[in-house]
Amino acid sequence: MNIINKNVLVTGGAGFVGSHLVEELIKEKANVIVVDINFDKRSYLFSENLDKKSKVINLNICDYKKTLDLVKKYKIDFIFHLAAQALVDVAYNDPKGTLDNNILSTVNILEIVRTNKNIKGVIVASSDKAYGKLNKIKYVESDPLSGDHPYETSKSATDLITTTYIKTYKIPAVVTRFGNIYGEGDLNFSRIIPGIMKYLVKNPASAKASAGKSELRIRSNGRYVRDYLYVKDVVNGYLLLAENIDKVRGEAFNFGSKETLSVLRLIEVVEKVLGKKINYKILNIAKNEIPYQSLDYSKIKKALGWKPVSNIKLTVKKIFHWYQSLTL
Repeated sequence: MNIINKNVLVTGGAGFVGSHLVEELIKEKANVIVVDINFDKRSYLFSENLDKKSKVINLNICDYKKTLDLVKKYKIDFIFHLAAQALVDVAYNDPKGTLDNNILSTVNILEIVRTNKNIKGVIVASSDKAYGKLNKIKYVESDPLSGDHPYETSKSATDLITTTYIKTYKIPAVVTRFGNIYGEGDLNFSRIIPGIMKYLVKNPASAKASAGKSELRIRSNGRYVRDYLYVKDVVNGYLLLAENIDKVRGEAFNFGSKETLSVLRLIEVVEKVLGKKINYKILNIAKNEIPYQSLDYSKIKKALGWKPVSNIKLTVKKIFHWYQSLTL
């Protein structure tokens, strides 16, 4: 679908990935409507003045009627559904809130698409966490969805509910499953890369710092392995899917990375590129997290030619400079 002059709704559009998606949609000359419940003025949406180039609305999409009214008012043509409670540790401490939010919001969006035939497509953001803990080197789209932690389960359910609407009602939906996304604008400092950036900004002399100074606190044992995927690569994937919605509708796609790293290896890479020493402390208090996870992205590569083009070495200086501009 050509999105020029189309009315495009981005749920969670004030968040990290959503803001970058909004930026590219604006460049593509779409009429962008951003819906979110959290508006941090430090976010990428505001730091890049994207709020002035889009319609930004404070709305909880768990409210079906208000969301439906908005879709009708703005004559929405396409939806990117990114809104979610996206933190594993928050889900552990508030399972009901996470399940309520992530599942109900998805049902509402899918039901709106089902009952509004003028909507040409919806892309639903799931996660590599939807697979749960599979004992294999690379996860593929046909693998079972077996989350057993509140956040993982919320994403497994999001996936399955979307598939239900696709199979039963033939709605034009696509599911995306990404690895760990990083880049400018992520304000969730419990995640490793934002945590590193905050530490470095607050410890500008960390290249000379010694033990006993401020420390980066690592919740895991430091050996958990994930795919690290730059946010611009993610957005490129979203746009490719939207442009080819008639070809890919009904499918789920992994978006992985060539950088499959442990937390400790990631720290080493950042230290080398930035020339700074990171003093860290292993807490090993992570609850029920997945020890190893990496996605096979050959399906989307074959279907649409997508592959990651960025990496940490190429992007980390730019990312660090963005965090330096924040008030932390």
